[in-house]
Parts: sequence; structure tokens; C-alpha cells
Amino acid sequence: MMISIHTKRFMLPLYGLLLLAVLTTPSCKKVTEIADPYEGGKQPLGIKFANESAIPESGIQGEEATFKVTGLRAFEGKFKIFLNENETEVLKLTDSTITVKVPLTASTGGITVVAEGQTFFGPSFPIEGRLSIDASFKVVSGANAPIYGMIPFDNSYLMVGVFSDFDGKAALKPVNGVSMMSKQGEFQALNTGKGADMGALFSVNRLDNGKFIVAGLLNSYNRREGISNITRLNSDGSLDSSRVNVINLTPIDTLKGYDTVATFNGGVNGIIRKSFVRNNKITVLGSFSHYYRYFYERSTREEKRIDATKMNQMARLKADGTMDSTFNFNLATRQGMAGLNGSIADAFMQEDGKIVAIGEFSTFNGASANRITRINEDGSQDKSFNTGSGADDIITSITYNRVKRKILITGLFRNFNGKPSNGAVMLNEDGSTDNLFNLGPVTGGIVTFAHQLNSGKIIVSGGFKTYNNVVRQGFMILNQNGSLAAGYNNTGTFQGLISTVIETTSALGNPAVILSGYIGKFDNKRVGSVVRVEIK
Repeated sequence: MMISIHTKRFMLPLYGLLLLAVLTTPSCKKVTEIADPYEGGKQPLGIKFANESAIPESGIQGEEATFKVTGLRAFEGKFKIFLNENETEVLKLTDSTITVKVPLTASTGGITVVAEGQTFFGPSFPIEGRLSIDASFKVVSGANAPIYGMIPFDNSYLMVGVFSDFDGKAALKPVNGVSMMSKQGEFQALNTGKGADMGALFSVNRLDNGKFIVAGLLNSYNRREGISNITRLNSDGSLDSSRVNVINLTPIDTLKGYDTVATFNGGVNGIIRKSFVRNNKITVLGSFSHYYRYFYERSTREEKRIDATKMNQMARLKADGTMDSTFNFNLATRQGMAGLNGSIADAFMQEDGKIVAIGEFSTFNGASANRITRINEDGSQDKSFNTGSGADDIITSITYNRVKRKILITGLFRNFNGKPSNGAVMLNEDGSTDNLFNLGPVTGGIVTFAHQLNSGKIIVSGGFKTYNNVVRQGFMILNQNGSLAAGYNNTGTFQGLISTVIETTSALGNPAVILSGYIGKFDNKRVGSVVRVEIK
């Protein structure tokens, strides 16, 4: 509110009014005593852990561990001790040590004592088990933002996302949304230029000729505009580009008679969440309403003409970017079928080329499809994939194991096909529910990702704090029936979101997995969105 000059002249600052009040208030002989704000505070109990590791420095569930601590004898029988929030049995107490039995449900974390309502923190105690970070993996600081897609090829991995640095290499050369590392995690330079510095990449595929298709939300690559959320890269990471003729409105300037553009001429008007390559064609799925193609013959360098065709949430593109009109397309109306009435969040392609997609949709070409459906190669709905009534809320993640031939979905749903669920369900290939898997109750958050390994064990992650009343801080390994896998749940705090799991081996030849996504912490240790974990 604006104040007039005349009013403002007679206003006093707040401190001036307070001072005036003090100066004009008659003095009083009686002084009011102010109460001590710290009166009644608890006295320190004298309990203190030594700044030393336990004996032994790490342990196994069910064995003993001794911690150096003083001041506990005075509270014998009146305190509780916890190892990473798991209450722990006291075996022996002296003036300077306490020996405890490591709980069978323990995981890596700190030792704490609670006495008379006060908590005292001791050192972290690593729990040995079948899971551990692979120290031979050579990633240092990793990515500084999410890695949404990662594929193996030759002896390397290509990663895409929204990161702007990987292992601190951006100080020498830009690293924007596209990076490569060796199988052992060593950074490998690419010729990406400025890369996808103004967008986000969610999906990457390799073509038979060694080039890459990257897709997501981007309208330029290496500052070259005219890209509609998908483009093709050369094997070195540079943009696959071509010189095209355009209309020159000023013939005296011959440079305006051509332009250098992305060779792959095709895309969509919204986000591409997933893309798949089969038979030299690219299927894209996400949240969009139209297919786009630039019409350079009627364009200038400054203004490009776009040919738009209605295509809801999914489309198939040929190798040069033109639209494949045999995929969910109505030749009579020259536009796509009704398609899905909501966005696609995730999907996978089967070996036969069919695609199982999940998201927010409830119909497919007018037929029921409650947030999950299977798409035939021609873009029609595969009605042999029957999930019943489907999910009662959004499905956010889907994975498939080709060895076990099982599908895992996670999301915000609490019922699937009319039966209670805790946000994760295992499906058979025909869409029916595998009732052997039963996710128990989680507290403190939700499950955001689940993936079955070739061994049958299941990786589950999210923001939860406990599982079946056992402390599991965001990450766990389950048996196929949903129970915690003995010996595999020794790791500590996990923070982040997993997007990709790749089974591999460690430098020693032990079974391992590479986890990527937006991972800030694994087993209480900071990681940069990618980590390799040994699973012995």
C-alpha cells in the first residue's frame, strides 16, 4: 500500500515509539522479576560414548559387539539401547563398556542409548551381510542430478538425464544430460558440445548402426534448435545433423538459403517418457497430443513450418523420423485413434514387440484400461492381457524380468483388481496377479520402485522407514513371497529414487547390480545417482 508524504512525515519508527513509551512512563519502585527460562531443565546424565569404533569394528546379525561408553552403570536396568532403531539385548555392562547382541533384524546404523527421556548417540556400526557397495566401482562423485535412462553397449554405459556434471568433469568440458562411463565406472568423454542443456532426457536406445535415439523434454541439442522432444545422436554423442534448403527472403544473403538441422525430422508436442526400438522403428510413449514434423521446403531459417498430426500419448516413428501410419492410426480421418485418455508414466517392451504401459489413463480407444494395458505391434489394445479392474490409483513404475517372466508394478494404488494392496503387485505375463507375492505393510512413506532379479530376489525402494515392523530405511531385498530375504538386508539408510537396475558382476566376478536414478545416499554413504552393489 502506498503512503502519502504528509502522513509519512508524522510516523515514528517502531523503536522510536517504544523509546517514547519508556521515557514518558512513571518509574515504579517495585521491580518485576523475570523467570529463569531454563528452570526445570533436565540435568546431564553423564552418559558418553567414546569416539572409537566398536569391537569388532563391524558385525554379523546375531553376534556380539562391544561399545566403549561411560556413565551407564548408574542407570542399569533403566535404559534401552538401539542399533539403527532396533532395540538391542544387553549382554554385559561395565563402567566403561557395554556388550550387546546384534539383532537378527539389524542393519548398518548408529548405536543409541535412551535413559530418563534423553538420547545419547554412539558410533555407526556396519552390519556385514550379502549386500555391500562395490568399492572397485570407479565412479567418484557421479552425477549431480537424476540419471533417468542407462543402457549398456560394447564395454560402456550411456546415461541420460538432467545432470550437468559427472565426476566433476564439467569444469573441463560441458556434461549436460548425456554421459558415458566404462563398465568399471570410469568417465568417458563424448562429443556432445552443450548437449541437452535446456531440457531433460528420460529415455535412450541404440540403433543397429551404432547411433542413439534420445528422448524426453527438449527442443534443442548443443544449442541446435528445431527438435521436438526426440532426436538422433552419432556414436560419439554429437547431434546427427544435415544441411537442408530453406526459403531465402533476402537472396543477397546466400547463407539464409540453407540451414543445419537435426537429421531425424520428427517428434511430438509433449513429454516422451519411454521409447523403444524394434525393426528399425521407434515407438514413443508419454504425455502428448500431436506428432510433429518440420516442413523445411516452406520454412525460413528464422521461422519453421510444422506439420502436426493428432496422436494421443503414443506414436511410432520410422528411422528418419516420419510417422508410421500403420500404428494406431485412422487413415480415413488422417489422425490417430482415440488412444489413451491419460498420460503414460512408464512401460517396457516384451521380446515379441508388445508393450505394457502404465500411468494415469483409464481407457484405451474407448475400452477399459485402468492405469495398465498391453499394446499390440499395430498400436491396438491387446485384450488378452487381463488385469481385471486394474488399479484404483496411479501406477508410477513397472519392471519386467525376462528370466522369471514376471511383472512388478508400484504406485499410489491401495487396491488392485479389487484386492487390497500396499502399493506393489506382481503380475504374470497375461496380466493376472501372482498371489505368491504379498507386500507387507510399510510405514513412513511409500514404495516407489520394485524390480525382480534373475535369482528371484526382489529389490524394493522408496521413502519408507519400516517394513513389517522391521526398520528398513528406503531399501530392501525381498524373497519372491514378499518376506525379507535373510542376510540381504544389512545395509543402512537409502535416500532417493531408482529408475534403472542392470545386473552385472563386480571387478572380482561376484554378482552385482548397478542402480541409477536420483540416488543421494546408499548404505549411509553419499552417492551421485549411480552405484554398484555386490550381491553375494
